[in-house]
Amino acid sequence: MLLNNSEVYMKERYLSVTQAAQLLGISKQTLIRYENRKLFPAARRNALNGWREYTEDDVKNLRSIMGRTR
Repeated sequence: MLLNNSEVYMKERYLSVTQAAQLLGISKQTLIRYENRKLFPAARRNALNGWREYTEDDVKNLRSIMGRTR
């Protein structure tokens, strides 16, 4: 059975830039700076308010880019 877009959105939990930064052990400003300098891939943006959103997989990917395994 295929899920429609709203069901996929509800099933997927998104983290804010602050939450993602905390999990990475860096500040919110550092996370945004790394994205602006193209050190990190651009984050997904919320369609309603334009805020950055991250998944747990995004955080894992960013950790690997930083060379952190934890």
